[in-house]
Amino acid sequence: MIFDVFNGDADGILSLLQLRKANPQDSKLITGVKRDISLLKKVSLDQASHVNVLDISMEKNALALTELLEKEIPVFYADHHRSGDIPASSLLQAHIDPHPNTCTALIIDNILSGEYHLWAIAAAFGDNLNARAFQLAKERGLSEVQAQLLQELGVLINYNGYGASVADLHYDPAELFCLLMAYDSPFDVIDDDSSPFNVLKSAYSDDITRARSEKPQHNSDILMVTELPNSAWARRVSGVFGNMLANESPNKAHAVLTKNLDGDTYTVSLRAPLNNKQGAGDICASFATGGGRAAAAGINALPANELTKFIEAVEEAYTS
Repeated sequence: MIFDVFNGDADGILSLLQLRKANPQDSKLITGVKRDISLLKKVSLDQASHVNVLDISMEKNALALTELLEKEIPVFYADHHRSGDIPASSLLQAHIDPHPNTCTALIIDNILSGEYHLWAIAAAFGDNLNARAFQLAKERGLSEVQAQLLQELGVLINYNGYGASVADLHYDPAELFCLLMAYDSPFDVIDDDSSPFNVLKSAYSDDITRARSEKPQHNSDILMVTELPNSAWARRVSGVFGNMLANESPNKAHAVLTKNLDGDTYTVSLRAPLNNKQGAGDICASFATGGGRAAAAGINALPANELTKFIEAVEEAYTS
């Protein structure tokens, strides 16, 4: 059995979409909310004949990857997060590029020689690689309006991935992948009044309006921290709201906090300054449940009594 293991955000979904449009195959889908990245351990070692892994950190899945390779199960792995040590195995086909201006969908786009380029551009927008995505759209000959539509689609797919559990989301990411596979082009999704695009557009507007009403609890020249309430809408919007703030104030870092259900910890979405896209992954990885990439990272359960330490770490990292 083939297993497709992928992040539930825009980058993960649209990476797999490209692969499966290029090579349609029946497979077992394993995904979850954006922060559910320890996905490889869910693959059945007894059932798997081949595993494709997209947009989840190799470093966070190292043990499960080793077990697959020891069982002589071939693995295709594409990602742009911290990898740790990449196993030396003829069974592993690894395409890892942690550069802050790329994403997994662009890695797949390169492998497929741009066969499904429009989907890759939408994914880049979803990962907040706006400058790179607009440049790719221009090179493709798209109008500014068309590029903005791909941006909106990417943001909406990404927005759907945030939540404490799939119950917080509007679509299970596996379901959303299957729905999007039915369309030949991202513009077909946008043009269809009954598509996920229009459902998510309305929900996103409501959630962003609520987030806009929250005042920052810390705001300096280096960092702005905004805490959102412990509710499903806040968990859904935390990541895309952080991206929005980063675009509006590109010279400072931004952190969006949501209280977890235990009441004692925060989920943290950290965005490095857009004009200095480095360090976010290292900062978050220094906390027990943190990780990510240079430009964008997070912490799944930051103890409330470590919030000051987190703010100090961010301020120190980006003080020139």
